[in-house]
Amino acid sequence: MDQQAHFDAVIAADERIEPRDWMPEKYRATLIRQIAQHAHSEIIGMQPEGAWLTRAPSLRRKAILLAKVQDEAGHGLYLYSAAETLGVERSDLLHRLHTGAQKYSTIFNYPTPEWADVGVIGWLVDGAAIVNQVPLCRCSYGPYARAMIRICKEESFHQRQGFEMLLALRDGTDDQRAMLQNAVNRWWWPSLMMFGPPDAASTNSAQSMAWRIKRHSNDELRQRFVDMTAPQADVLGVKLPDDKLRWNPERGSYDFGEIDWDEFARVVKGEGPCNAERIERRTAAHAEGAWVREAAVAYAAKQHAQADAA
Repeated sequence: MDQQAHFDAVIAADERIEPRDWMPEKYRATLIRQIAQHAHSEIIGMQPEGAWLTRAPSLRRKAILLAKVQDEAGHGLYLYSAAETLGVERSDLLHRLHTGAQKYSTIFNYPTPEWADVGVIGWLVDGAAIVNQVPLCRCSYGPYARAMIRICKEESFHQRQGFEMLLALRDGTDDQRAMLQNAVNRWWWPSLMMFGPPDAASTNSAQSMAWRIKRHSNDELRQRFVDMTAPQADVLGVKLPDDKLRWNPERGSYDFGEIDWDEFARVVKGEGPCNAERIERRTAAHAEGAWVREAAVAYAAKQHAQADAA
């Protein structure tokens, strides 16, 4: 059996491709693109909520938020490590992020002007991430699938934290309930965009599904998220900002309105509300942390030298 035939057989048997296995270059390139975008999203995603670390309304909320932001940094590390097993350097991936050659999730290019935004990110954004990422635990590439198991467990905890925070706002003052509704209005449509373009316009989904990198199409995942979230909105006492949202008994799912795909395209192109700010802060942090990386390399070299001399 030749290499391509063996690869095809492993995929057909729903088994795992491992780093030392032969794989088509397009499969490798697709994984690098997807895993890198995922990793970039995790570290850029620290910024919108991180902006509230010094302004959280209580020590308990601050501790919860700090732990969550730290988790997101850890997710980025897991994913960059998974990408490195494909033969790419982490420094190269970060350079591509900083120069705009690689993208991250559009959701993180929106501002968080109010405290309720933090909770809504936990509910909607992390909720959408869970719907997107749980199937990745069965991805055909072993290191990516294994990284996703822990990430999904932590994302599930983040989603519950966000929902608990929103319940507190629901039971609070009129101003707090209004703040909650405003945040939902801001984040609902960008959350639906997290699943990517519609299937008819997605250039990568069909091949990724054939390779079992992903298991479901963008539109299937988006529908699953709407069906999961609409009843939760009733519990929170908020109205999702979509006049066309209604239960369809014939389909057994919710119908919902058309997404503004022109806005999605603008944000992907770097014209969102916070694109420039996010990359500016990311590149500044990377430059300011250079001495830490240099010190770590020097210490590792010292340890190796001492071990060799022993």
